[in-house]
Amino acid sequence: MEQLIKILAQKGPLTGKDLVKETGLDIFSAWKKCNVSERVLKLTVSKRYLRLDKKIDGYARLSPSIMREFLNYTIIGLEIQKPVMQIMVQDLHQEIADISARKMNLAWDTALRIINHCSDSKLLKEQVVFIIAGDVVFNMAHSEPRPELSTGELVKGSDLDLIIVANNLPDKTLQEIDRIVYNEKYSLLVNPVSKEELDYIIKNIDVVAEQLRFSSFKSMIASKILYEGLYLAGSEKLYKTIKEMLIDFGIKEKIDSMEKKAIKDRAEAESILSRALVSEITEELMSLFYTTEEKEEIF
Repeated sequence: MEQLIKILAQKGPLTGKDLVKETGLDIFSAWKKCNVSERVLKLTVSKRYLRLDKKIDGYARLSPSIMREFLNYTIIGLEIQKPVMQIMVQDLHQEIADISARKMNLAWDTALRIINHCSDSKLLKEQVVFIIAGDVVFNMAHSEPRPELSTGELVKGSDLDLIIVANNLPDKTLQEIDRIVYNEKYSLLVNPVSKEELDYIIKNIDVVAEQLRFSSFKSMIASKILYEGLYLAGSEKLYKTIKEMLIDFGIKEKIDSMEKKAIKDRAEAESILSRALVSEITEELMSLFYTTEEKEEIF
């Protein structure tokens, strides 16, 4: 502990990621020392929001994970360094906002290109809506390099999550849209300037109606994404229809209930991990600290 205090006194304040580098501690040990010490001050800029995880009882957890929040969204220092820490928090908050805005603009440009490249762009503007979801809508996008699942190539942080809903268009039209979107996805991925991952789904409105029944894990995810999603391009009328459907199916109340459970579970997880001895640490306990995907990404 004294080594950590000494490093903070000499080189602080630091982000969690930089603190791990300076101390040589593993991430969990660094987090725990900072969490239990009254001499260490932590300021966090992240907005916590609900994420569904099939491996968790009740499916609900908060994002970012405890580990991700510590590494990327927390400034650590000593009480005497608090004024500097507050400036760093403001700078980090602005950096995150700038990344989110850039990704939002890129998603908007992409949606417009898709519409304009379609053989009947007027039809898309009137009968198709493009909805943006994911980290961007929470103003929490990041640009940390990470491997794209299908190719293993590094991409720049948060996905561009695009939900494309059509007003019961024929399969031929949906296939054309899919082809155009896939080309955009490939272009964004291989372009050395962008190196962005576009994750997308295309579906008719009747599929949305079925998913809003909230009857399976996949339908819960689809409903949550539509609930959180923001209008990007295309038919505003169809977007309004979807939002009205969300109200009719009571999705807000269901999401709120899951989020309350996630908040409670997060507090319990932090308490359990703070008390746990090194000899007691198991893979099951560490699943409270990070997600499976983050473990594979970082370790």
